[in-house]
Order: sequence, then C-alpha cells, then structure tokens
Amino acid sequence: MPSTVKDPGTGQPWSALRHLLDLLAQGAPPEHFNRPAEEAAEAGADAAESEAIAEATRVALRIRRTLSQHRRREAELAALFDTAGDLAALRDLDAVLRAITHRAKLLLGTDVTYLSLNDDEAGDTYMRVTDGCVSAAFQQVRLGMGEGLGGLVAESARPYTTGDYRDDTRFKHTGTIDSAVIEEGLHAILGVPLRLGTRVIGVLYAADRTARTFGPDEVALLSSLADHAAIAIDSARLMDETRTALVDLNEASQTIEAHSEAVRRAEDAHDRLTDLVLRGGGITDVATAIGGILGGGTLIHDADGAELARAGAEALLPPPQAVAASRAGGRAVPVGGTWVCAVLAGHELLGSIALTGRPDLGEADRRLFERASVVTALLLLLRRSVAETEDRIRGELLGDLLTRAADPGTLSARARRLKVDLGHPHTVFVLHAPAVPRPRLLAAAARTAQARRGLAGTHHEEVVLVCPTDTPSACAAHLAEELGPAVAAPVTVAAAGPVTGPEGFADAHAEALRCLSALRALGHEGRGAVLADLGFVGVLLGDQADLRGYIRQTLGPLLDYDARRGTDLLHTLRVYFAAGMNQTKAREALHVHINTVVQRLDRIGQVLGRDWQRPERALELQLALRIAQVSSAPGERAIRLRQFA
Repeated sequence: MPSTVKDPGTGQPWSALRHLLDLLAQGAPPEHFNRPAEEAAEAGADAAESEAIAEATRVALRIRRTLSQHRRREAELAALFDTAGDLAALRDLDAVLRAITHRAKLLLGTDVTYLSLNDDEAGDTYMRVTDGCVSAAFQQVRLGMGEGLGGLVAESARPYTTGDYRDDTRFKHTGTIDSAVIEEGLHAILGVPLRLGTRVIGVLYAADRTARTFGPDEVALLSSLADHAAIAIDSARLMDETRTALVDLNEASQTIEAHSEAVRRAEDAHDRLTDLVLRGGGITDVATAIGGILGGGTLIHDADGAELARAGAEALLPPPQAVAASRAGGRAVPVGGTWVCAVLAGHELLGSIALTGRPDLGEADRRLFERASVVTALLLLLRRSVAETEDRIRGELLGDLLTRAADPGTLSARARRLKVDLGHPHTVFVLHAPAVPRPRLLAAAARTAQARRGLAGTHHEEVVLVCPTDTPSACAAHLAEELGPAVAAPVTVAAAGPVTGPEGFADAHAEALRCLSALRALGHEGRGAVLADLGFVGVLLGDQADLRGYIRQTLGPLLDYDARRGTDLLHTLRVYFAAGMNQTKAREALHVHINTVVQRLDRIGQVLGRDWQRPERALELQLALRIAQVSSAPGERAIRLRQFA
C-alpha cells in the first residue's frame, strides 16, 4: 500500500480503503468504486492522499474483474457437469432435445438457442427444437447443406460464428433463411456440429438479437455441450430402436438383447465416469475407472505427450500419428494392439487416452472408450482452468519476491497460502533452453515446482524456478538431468542460494543470472551449477569484483591503440592465446601471412611492454579476456573488449 495511507481512523485514505473493501465484499457494480475518491476529494484530501486512493481504486477494480471471471468460469463448469448428469438420466428424445437447448441458453446467456437435425434423405437440415424463439417461420425453416451458417456447419462439421449474420458475406444467403432470421430479429449467431464419430447429425446454435462477438471460451463450451448432446441423442435413438425391435422383430431377440446390453453398459459407464468427476475425482481416478470398465490398462497424456495418469499399464508414449488420426476421424484407432483416442474440446486437442491389453476391442466397447474421452475432456478443461489460475497467482508471488515489490511479511503470508514456507532454505534456479518454446519450458518448470512445493514463472525473459533445498549445486545438476528429457532438449540450470526469508530472493536471482551467463559463455549448455562450481570465473562473478576496472587496467593501452588507429590487435591477441601462443596456428586461424602475425605481435609488445609473454603477465592478459567474455547478460553476445575503451 502507498506510504500515504494513515493509521486506521486517522485519515481519508484508510476510510476510502475500507469503503473499497466493503464494495468488493458486496459485489457492487464498477461505477460505485469511484465514490471513495469523490468523497475524499470533497473532504479536502491532498494530492498524495488522492493518488493513493486512486491507486487503491484501480487495484480493487482489477480484483473485482478477476473474481467475476472466476465466478463465471466456475458457474459454467458446474452447469456443464449438471448438464452431463441431466442428459445421462433422460431417455425420451424430445425431452433430451428440449433439455439440450434450454441448458445451452442458460450456459451462454443468449437470447435464443435452437437445434437442427440432419435429414439424410432430403439432404438438408431442419429445425427440430427452439428455446426463446418467437417467429413461427423461423421455427419451421429448413437449410440446404452449405446454405446459411447452419447449413455450412452441417456440411463442413466445423463451428462457425458471426457477429452480425445479415451483413456477413461468408455465408450463402437465401431469401427463406434471411427472412426468417430478420423476422426473429437475430444478429450474432454461433453454430457447432453435433457429431457421432465422423458423422454430423445436426447443429446446436446460440444467438443474440444484438450484434456481438462470440469468444473462444464460448465456442469451446458450446462444443463440449454439443458432444454430450450428440451422445444423449444417440442413446435416446438407440433406446427407441431397441424398443421398436423388441415389438417388431421377435426373431432377433438375441441380437437386440446384446445391443441393449451394450447401450446399458455404455450409459452406466458414462454415468459412472460423470459422477466420478462431479464428486471431485482426479485424473488418476478416471484412468483407473476406464481401465476397470473396459478390462485393460489405461494411460492419459496431455497435448504435448506428457503422462498425466497411468493405471494397470506400462509407461507408453502415445504415437503422434495415431493421435492425429483419431483427432481427424473422431474415432479411437488401434496401433500395435493398443487403442488410442484423442481427447478434444471442439477442435482443440487436450490430450489422448490409450487402452492396453484389449486388442480385440469390439464396436460397443470402442464406442464406450470414445465416450470416456468426452468425460476426460471435461476434467482436463477443469484442471486447466484451476491450473491457469494457480500458476498466475504463483507467478505473481515469484515476481514480487524477485523485485522486492511488497512487504516481506505480506510475501510470507501469501506464500503460506500457497503452501510455500519461506522460512525454510530455498534456492533460485534460472532455466535456459533456446531450442524449446518458453511456454513449454515453463510448463515443465511448473510441474516440478508443484511436485517440490516451490514456485515457477518467467522473469527478465527467463524461466525461474524456486524450490526448497539447501544443496543448490547438486539440485541444479539434478534438475538439468530431469528437465532435459521432459522437454526433449538440453536445459541449462543456473542456481544461487540457499536463502531464508523473502529478503534474499532478489540478490539470489541476480547471482543466478550471472551464473547462467558464465555457463553459456563457457560452453556448458545443458548443465546445472552454481558460481562456486565454475572455478576462478565463478569466484570473480560471485564476489562482484570491479571486473571492468581490472580489464581496463590490464588491457587499457591496447584498447586505446585500437580505438585511435582503427586496428583490431585485441582480436589477434585473443586468437594467439587460443592457439596456445603458437604463431603458425594463429596464422591459420586469422587467415593471414605468418609475417603479418609476427608484425602484429611485435606491435602488441610495443604497446603492452616487452614482458607481455612472460607467464605471469600472459596469465593476467588471458584472465582479462576471459572475464570480459563471460560477463555479458544472458541472451546477449559475448561483450566485445573494445567496449571497455
């Protein structure tokens, strides 16, 4: 809090802050948050107090927005889980369709929702049920394949959205469709396909009577509901077919009984998995349940191929070609006796499920396995939402620790709420892997932080990990070995610490950055170390000696000579030492005549003094060259010596 905030009851800032907290607790609308500042101004608050109140108001509004977003996301997920349970309990097709459209309207908060089913014989899609519609013509409209937004969704099996359908030229407009849309007064429309495997059976829509844009979250949410809806419609249709077959086809009773059993088993499995998620079951519980239902081993991986859960199976990476084939076809595919099914939310790949030990998986069990992927998708969406929120909070705490942006007591309290005890020794690690996208490296660091009760985030364009340990050198080496295979590329880990309490993290981070710079300059990519592991370079960097002064004192005359004459004798000196003070090898590296090398070395001797090649003096010169090389910041080129001129 700004320093102008006074003790309780002694000034306007404290009164305004209390008022803002009351507004947050009441869930007041945004416009009410300006009142504390206005009241303070009327009471004669000075400029510093007014600025403090204004800053507190901005923070309160950010908190309000964050809480609103979290409440909305929680409500959406809860409603989606309720929908899964409601649909699983329905058997009548008309009741299923009405429940789908009504729940879609509640989930997205739109003016109108409606559902069309494909007519394979007529080759079009027709309006089946609506919720919120007032136009009779709209409720009876039929769309040819490819016509309008719905016809395009039914034909392409892809979601489509428009902010204002009437003016959108992407769609094939017809008089019948446009007049029905105008009569209903619709503008913004979102349509997603109802799919059974690769077959589209209809389209689920959400629409508003005002122009607006549907976001990716709304598309994913409606797509998840459409997946459940397609399963529920299929189940209802299967039940109808079963009842008809029992009445009309007595001679096929055995076949019908087997079919009914498959449907019942699929419904029971779907209900069991859905109930497991609703009761708070984890990803391992879902994997165990799937394996138990299907009588095989189960593995669940995320979209990057990282294992999330395993039950009754050996470790196995999902073949990328199989995941891609399942994603494209919408069905589980067999690969070498293992069945693989992509886990999707709409068109977004969330991960995959693999089933081992069942190479003879029949059609009924195959569909059951595919339905299990829908429940898994819901669980992964929930996990992602929770993880994103927790990672953001942990990243903010880490940033404040590394910049000393808050009171130490406040930082310790925030850490305790995340089950991180800053009273124990912690080490700061800076991770660097240029061949790996930063989000992927951060995700691997976050998993490590979660497993070790630490923190992970990005700071100064580098991934930073903080873990409780009092052996930073050994832990850095272990992390380099552990993270490299996890991201399939070498990971350099620079460590500093340990530190106890929030005050030492910023200095430890700065030391870890210097260590990373030294590791990279010395060619130690893919290793983990602290400065003390790097010999004299680490000692010099760790003590923060006057390196610039040392370089200037040792190489100053040569720096000045190159600056005045436009020569590069420093480069010649560096190459000469690198060649083991061998003139022939130096000539080959410089690509010049041997006489040129002799002349340059003679000139260096004139500038630095005739004793420059004596062992003691040569060591000082090489040390100055090496320090300048490793003292640059991470991500930059090695510092050119002439900058010390």
